[in-house]
Amino acid sequence: MADSAGIQQGSPAIGAAGLVPAAPGAGGTEGSGAARGSARIAVKKAQLRSSPRPKKLEKLGVYSSCKAEGACKCNGWKSQNPPPTPPQTEQQSNAVNLQEPCRSCSHTLGDHVTHLENVSEEEMNRLLGIVLDVEYLYTCIHKEEDADTKQVYFSLFKLLRKSILQMGKPMLEAQESPPFEKPSIEQGVNNFVQYKFSHLPSKERQTIMELAKMFLNQINYWQLETPSQRRQRVPNDDAAGYKVNYTRWLCYCNVPQFCDSLPRYETTQIFGRTLLRSVFTVMRKQLLEQARQEKDKLPPEKRTLILTHFPKFLSMLEEEVYSHNSPIWSQDFLAGAAGGRLQMSVTCLPTIPTVPHHPNRALLMRAFLCVHSPAGEKRKPSEPLSHEENKRPRVVGDIPMDLINEVMATIADPAAIPETSLLSAHSARDEAARLEERRGVIEFHVIGNSLNQKPNKRILMWLVGLQNVFSHQLPRMPKEYITRLVFDPKHKTLSLIKDGRVIGGICFRMFPSQGFTEIVFCAVTSNEQVKGYGTHLMNHLKEYHIKHEILNFLTYADEYAIGYFKKQGFSKDIKVPKSKYVGYIKDYEGATLMGCELNPSIPYTEFSVIIKKQKEIIKKLIERKQAQIRKVYPGLSCFKDGVRQIPIESIPGIRMLFFFSVGKELKDPDQLYSTLKTILQHVKSHQNAWPFMEPVKKTEAPGYYQVIRFPMDLKTMSERLKSRYYTTRKLFMADMQRIFTNCREYNPPESEYYKCANLLEKFFYTKIKEAGLIEK
Repeated sequence: MADSAGIQQGSPAIGAAGLVPAAPGAGGTEGSGAARGSARIAVKKAQLRSSPRPKKLEKLGVYSSCKAEGACKCNGWKSQNPPPTPPQTEQQSNAVNLQEPCRSCSHTLGDHVTHLENVSEEEMNRLLGIVLDVEYLYTCIHKEEDADTKQVYFSLFKLLRKSILQMGKPMLEAQESPPFEKPSIEQGVNNFVQYKFSHLPSKERQTIMELAKMFLNQINYWQLETPSQRRQRVPNDDAAGYKVNYTRWLCYCNVPQFCDSLPRYETTQIFGRTLLRSVFTVMRKQLLEQARQEKDKLPPEKRTLILTHFPKFLSMLEEEVYSHNSPIWSQDFLAGAAGGRLQMSVTCLPTIPTVPHHPNRALLMRAFLCVHSPAGEKRKPSEPLSHEENKRPRVVGDIPMDLINEVMATIADPAAIPETSLLSAHSARDEAARLEERRGVIEFHVIGNSLNQKPNKRILMWLVGLQNVFSHQLPRMPKEYITRLVFDPKHKTLSLIKDGRVIGGICFRMFPSQGFTEIVFCAVTSNEQVKGYGTHLMNHLKEYHIKHEILNFLTYADEYAIGYFKKQGFSKDIKVPKSKYVGYIKDYEGATLMGCELNPSIPYTEFSVIIKKQKEIIKKLIERKQAQIRKVYPGLSCFKDGVRQIPIESIPGIRMLFFFSVGKELKDPDQLYSTLKTILQHVKSHQNAWPFMEPVKKTEAPGYYQVIRFPMDLKTMSERLKSRYYTTRKLFMADMQRIFTNCREYNPPESEYYKCANLLEKFFYTKIKEAGLIEK
């Protein structure tokens, strides 16, 4: 493990060096990486939570207070302050049982857990998660050399110990809670892009947005120097102020990456200009230095972006960061269309994505390469994050990436298509609106009234325009009621602006504590309808809410609006529990309650473009396969030379013919169903199938669904088989292979789950071959 004295400001937070040691099991090397280390800690927690209840009680006993009769004040033999000696090994510390006497009092450990006899498994698992975090911080305290950092670790250690004793949730006691400064770094950088580059054409503006994303990604995973290091480097700086921010950063951003019992925040979302000023100069210098060192490793299309445009971007941003009167740090900022005038608004800027933790400084360029080029793809990079990702096991039925890239090269990029008003009859509903937004014809802004800030003329005019649109398009709704809600500070409106005037919008109210948003009004002026504006409006609203982590919409739709909401993914099947919205949402007579559940992985404003591209890829692949099937080979001439016989597989085209004839007897859907059902029953009955019988529970493996994007299990496969989902053997084999691949990706090779996956996979392919579904 690297010494904290050797860590400089400008290193990405690597999890293994200096301030935060590597996660248990990660080996403590610089290249371990926080994302992988965090996943391994999650595995340890899942294994502990799957242990028998007596083992759980033994683990909790050494951290719990004694409940024996009398005046025993023992708070557990692991409740004392961490001694100066190194911590015990895991094997030593776990060698306890409930009949042993406590090391701090004469009572047995069983007397320490009598209060847990009737506690639910869920609560016990939560406490066990805190226990592992306590042990991790215990290790951190012993390995940390910096006094300020060690003090923070110790405070968090005591906080988590107290949470175990009191069976409460860890709550950081601070005078202020996040965010600590407004506007945040993220908002300030977004404002900077609007302020300096809003006049550029869409293509150039998209380049600037990529640079902004690169920069914000780096700040989120930047390793701050300790206060003592900073005092040596900048003696005249505000040492007290920096120490406060450093402590907050450790508690809210850095340590929670591993100790998930504590709430975690992004650095760019809870800190503002003050912290940015303290890191910007050194960060800029080291980023550019690293970029120059890594230039030969960069792909050509990224090299110009990073070596030419990025230094200019940072220089311009530096002026605004250290300027005393820069408008980007004003809370009422909105870049005007002309002259850079400022207006108040919460704008729908593209979401700044978070990326996996950078393992070490040598891999700093990953942050640059992970930012994707197509406009609107805001959360999922289209490029692989690392070379290692290409080495993941392939799933049966997956199309090779080389083939995908080859086909992609033959498909016209939608971004390169001439922008014209003449679209195909099969174009997506929002395609015309998307093109207009790209050309700057229309704009989208989330605006609202405020009682705490000075009224802004432009925003007020937009609100009046929205009130007029809603009143004209919703004649059955009282005008006074519309006015009251549009100007209500608790409501916001996503406004659609064209030629400087409002032509549509969606008025909504967010209920973050309840996990949903109520859509109150939704309308587009009559002479601008049937242009895809309504769909594009809703897609922008979905992305705005994904950014704010609200994933459910509720609305009362009248008979004329039900069709529109159905097209936008709404249904009468409400996913939000009734207890969450009753008493919050307004009831309307004669209207139908509809709901929509959002998927945070979907870039909604570009979703139709992605689907279109996928269809084109499949079409090209089918055309290629058909060309191979229809290929006519010349006749055999070897027999003229005296050859009497040849292997049948050596005949040109015979292998392709055999490939399409395999499983011919299973073209009957009933026969295919019967065969797959038999195979699935054999697999489920196998002695190594027990880990895969049902979906993985979040309580047992908290980090599982962050690591595994496409979960699969035998119960889900049984349901799919019953619903006749498996129309081909490939679909069935792909789902089964997904189970084994997910297991090996999440669990370490030495784990029991990993071994079960290997043995069950071997058995499955034996049964597949016996059934004649693949070649033996």
